[in-house]
Amino acid sequence: MNSAPARRHVLILGGTTEARRLAGELADDPALRVTSSLAGRVAAPRLPVGQVRIGGFGGAEGMARWLREHQVDALIDATHPFADTISSHAARAAADVHVPLLALRRPGWVPGPGDRWHTAGSLADAARLAPALGERIFLTTGRMGLATFAHLTEPWFLVRSVDAPEPPVPPRMAVILDRGPFTLDGEAELLRRHRIEVLVTKDSGAHATAPKLAAARAAGIPVVVIRRPPAPQGVPVAETPAEAADWLRTTLA
Repeated sequence: MNSAPARRHVLILGGTTEARRLAGELADDPALRVTSSLAGRVAAPRLPVGQVRIGGFGGAEGMARWLREHQVDALIDATHPFADTISSHAARAAADVHVPLLALRRPGWVPGPGDRWHTAGSLADAARLAPALGERIFLTTGRMGLATFAHLTEPWFLVRSVDAPEPPVPPRMAVILDRGPFTLDGEAELLRRHRIEVLVTKDSGAHATAPKLAAARAAGIPVVVIRRPPAPQGVPVAETPAEAADWLRTTLA
């Protein structure tokens, strides 16, 4: 009597909308066993369907060990476009254990007519640029990077994050705890109510948070956009969960 073929094990490094959509798309495939891994930095993350592990791996070596021990057949890095440390670890781990790796990265934002964008190469560059553009700064770069702005004593910051930030933080600051998706009307009202003069954001490329860019354009507010790091060299990139699913099925065929 022939036994059913073993399901192929896919590990998705997640935490993004695209990662959740990909896990959902693969969940009903009887040939696959999908595990989603979340870093655990958000107190109440939105969980994907299927099996989920939460927490770090212990660097590239720890991830490589996990891939071997759990017999992972393919690895998809669907983390945030700015999670360059985990992406680097994934590239090293996949190479060490000879597991195929794909980076799932949504497209970045592109400026349009009327946008007043100033490009920054890093958080530190943004911290230098923003105070020269205005004194009331809407900071949407995430709570983990606030220390880079903590030395700025003159500007006033409006900070929006999912969880409350921890010190060090700028001394003149108000915090909004919120999670997208956001609306154009809501973002326009927020800019008006807080008399925002500058918006600082990372080029995350997410549709859920893009309305702030349109609101800033309509209000004539300059935007400091922090460039995203590139995917590790040699790692193929897909822009949508559908493309990632096609790559996976072709790779594992």
